[in-house]
Amino acid sequence: MPEILMPRLSDTMEEGTLSRWLKHEGEQVHKGDVIAEIETDKAVMELEAYDEGPLTRVLVPEGSTVPIGTPVAVIGEPTAAPLPEPGAASTQPEPANAAAAPARPPASPRQPPPPAPAPPAAAPETPGPAEPVRVPTSPLARRLAREHGIDIASLAGSGPGGRVVRADVEAAISRIDQHAASGRPPTVPSPLAPAAPRPTARPAAAADDVEEVPLSTVRRLTAQRLTDSAQQAPHFYLTSIIDSEPLLTFRADLNTRLGEEGPRVSVNDLIIKACATALRAHPELNASWDDTRILRHRRIHIGIAVALDDGLTVPVIHDADRKTLTDIAREARTLADKARSGRLTLDELTGGTFTISNLGPYGIDHFTAVINPPQAAILAAGAAHPEPVVRNGELAVGTVMALTLSIDHRVLDGATGAVFLADLKALLEQPLRIVV
Repeated sequence: MPEILMPRLSDTMEEGTLSRWLKHEGEQVHKGDVIAEIETDKAVMELEAYDEGPLTRVLVPEGSTVPIGTPVAVIGEPTAAPLPEPGAASTQPEPANAAAAPARPPASPRQPPPPAPAPPAAAPETPGPAEPVRVPTSPLARRLAREHGIDIASLAGSGPGGRVVRADVEAAISRIDQHAASGRPPTVPSPLAPAAPRPTARPAAAADDVEEVPLSTVRRLTAQRLTDSAQQAPHFYLTSIIDSEPLLTFRADLNTRLGEEGPRVSVNDLIIKACATALRAHPELNASWDDTRILRHRRIHIGIAVALDDGLTVPVIHDADRKTLTDIAREARTLADKARSGRLTLDELTGGTFTISNLGPYGIDHFTAVINPPQAAILAAGAAHPEPVVRNGELAVGTVMALTLSIDHRVLDGATGAVFLADLKALLEQPLRIVV
């Protein structure tokens, strides 16, 4: 029977959460059918079947998180013959000489056996250490239980074969918190002794003032990856202030010329195109760190950070330097819409070589961004806002924008990043150069 395994749906995926089964046991499955939804570190994605047949067994319940390569279901008819029912007549053929075999005498009524002599009394043994109770668990459930001081053997598993999954541990954590607030001991749905409640940092009286929000897979894994990035990649930052009035004027004129039929070009679209142009002239920034070497990429694939309700995702515009500004505007809007509706494909989420994070639409003037590993750099763009400037020796009111480049110092030095940022500033202040 072919097994369906938890696939690797992104380049950084190590485990996935089975969000929802779209096919159920007994249903017929055809090649290409979407049988489940998988939540990865980047998005909720569809799991397609590569075999045909009935969905014989579902091995992973909804809401469970398992490592990639773990069997999640089985497609196809069972191959093993069923065991005979107790008391059923044997289907084995009679031996060839059965007629010649001597007849057996009728069975006599059973007599109770004589009582066996009692064994000599043995010296009392000193009890040894009890064998540890072993229960089937998922790696994530074990880690959660360990972090919260819960004896995982005390939990009743709701997974296949009594397997303790993440939901069981989270339910136990919730029960402990509720009973800590009420002053009553927690109840555990298992005959085994419950583990001691984990200490709580907040006073019991304040428990009603706190709402615990479970981490989504996207939020949890994004936090984990960016924490790793901040701890492992030695960041340094370069900031440049650009005169954004020419950029805003160019954008307004361009959208007027494109009219109703053309796509609306945003400031971020212009920044994407300008970065692609600058990266073509400075390939040393279009690179990534690979533990023992630097990988310099020949193609320019720009990731655009998109904020979601439950985290951050970074769809990718591939070969951005080869696309027109209007192509980039259409594709960026399509990718953002698909990200918010959870319809991004694996190709649209992978392969980025440089990332742009723009918080200008949120009114943020300046910020620094954490590098998206294994990339070597990320650009943070703030809002265009009025500010006093000096023009021709006189004080005036201008419109400026802050650009901050975060760089992995293992890959690049300050001077290299400064030259790139200076060229990017020149492109954005003379935006006609972006489209020629």
